[in-house]
Amino acid sequence: MACRAKLNRTRFAPSPTGPLHLGHAFAALTAARLADPGQFLLRIEDIDQSRCRPEYEALIAEDLHWLGLDWPQPVMRQSERLPAYQAALDRLAELGLTYPCRCRRADIRAALSAPQEGPAVIGPDGPVYPGTCRHRSMAEAGPDDAIRLNAARALDHLGLDEIIFLDQNIAPGLPHRLTARDFVAGIGDVVLARRGMGTSYHLAVVVDDAAQGITLVTRGKDLLDSTYIHIILQKLLELPTPRYHHHRLIRDEQGKRLAKRDDARALKLFRNEGTSAAQIRRQLGF
Repeated sequence: MACRAKLNRTRFAPSPTGPLHLGHAFAALTAARLADPGQFLLRIEDIDQSRCRPEYEALIAEDLHWLGLDWPQPVMRQSERLPAYQAALDRLAELGLTYPCRCRRADIRAALSAPQEGPAVIGPDGPVYPGTCRHRSMAEAGPDDAIRLNAARALDHLGLDEIIFLDQNIAPGLPHRLTARDFVAGIGDVVLARRGMGTSYHLAVVVDDAAQGITLVTRGKDLLDSTYIHIILQKLLELPTPRYHHHRLIRDEQGKRLAKRDDARALKLFRNEGTSAAQIRRQLGF
């Protein structure tokens, strides 16, 4: 008997920190198009409570419904999942793979500007952390510390010489590869929990995708390098690795990627000006 193919369960996971724009519409429509019926989920990434607003969450739902999208209830919210993130952090700490970091951005810039360091290497989260606090143990962790993954130790724990994954959209069929050495040098000790938040994007997305049974992750190609981080965390936490589809980005006339501050391209404004959802879908290639 032939095995039944796994359902494509996807998600769109915006942060309610501003209005959705054309780039968000493209991401949401891509996730919905690739999902099997009833398998497109909405997740609200609201862990940064200092920037998130309920009115923006309400606007997200309005915009997505206007585009013709629907999703099962209830909606998952990061702000309600702190115990799950803490459990994952505890597991990684038990393995001896995390350490507390007291460095601020200015400290990191100062450390990287030292003549012996050479030019700063830029990773998915900005300049690669130089390891200033790597000697510290979790027993020293305080409320003002971030928590970082010891990348070299994690890769050694997994016995990985390289991280490999396939993408359904970018060079499909050809593996994307990153050696352990290049991961340590080019991505480094990423933050797993930011000060005052209890988690970070990298940890939360891995834990939440597993909890929701996501089988296909769709997101912008700017996050392709982050996928290596997520695969390592999935392996460390013994969570399933979904398939990946990294799509193109929507850019302005100058070729710059759209951001939430680009209010002129906010979906709400298009709606108010009388643009139809069908026109937006056609404009984005749907």
